[in-house]
Amino acid sequence: MADKNPKDGAKAPKKDKAPEKGAKAAAKAPRAEGGEAVVIPTPRLKTYYEEVIRPKLIEEFGYKNKFEVPAIEKVVLNMGVGEGTADRKKVENAASDLGLIAGQKPVITNARKSIATFKLREGQAIGAKVTLRSTRMYEFLDRLVTMALPRVRDFRGLSPKSFDGRGNYALGLKEHIVFPEINYDKVEQIWGLDIVVCTTARTDEEARALLRHFNFPFRQ
Repeated sequence: MADKNPKDGAKAPKKDKAPEKGAKAAAKAPRAEGGEAVVIPTPRLKTYYEEVIRPKLIEEFGYKNKFEVPAIEKVVLNMGVGEGTADRKKVENAASDLGLIAGQKPVITNARKSIATFKLREGQAIGAKVTLRSTRMYEFLDRLVTMALPRVRDFRGLSPKSFDGRGNYALGLKEHIVFPEINYDKVEQIWGLDIVVCTTARTDEEARALLRHFNFPFRQ
């Protein structure tokens, strides 16, 4: 008896898609020059949070399970360039330095409306910002606490009051050159840097305890 043609009503056998998915995932994985997949190491601070900080917070606040424990969700870096109104190249230089600090390409920020007093036009470039999550976020916080803040001139600790009431903390640096990624000899101008640490904490008290365990040097 002749085989039935799929066009005559018989259904063609379904293909097994599992191997294809596995192959696609393997193809997308980062690879070294030899063709072997590159294993990205877990950031030191992430491991420290899971093994040390989380148990301490559970003991301190009496959380019923680990999912209630607050965590750092993202870090937003913003660099304002007032001189950008007269020279866009300065904004681009600032964005380049911010990219070195963050390890991620920043976004140029533009003015939302025109202000004649400051000679500002709507849509004009006035700064740069970048949002860090996951691995890059932990790596940045590690460099901020262990390398950048100790290099700030006359540093006397962070203000313990700079929370917004919803568990987010903001701090400002007057000189972006405190980060080791910036070569002081090649810097054309020194910029200020605003840093906002967003957490999942419900109260400022919980957020303050979280950041203190991350060794944020708050003033007593």
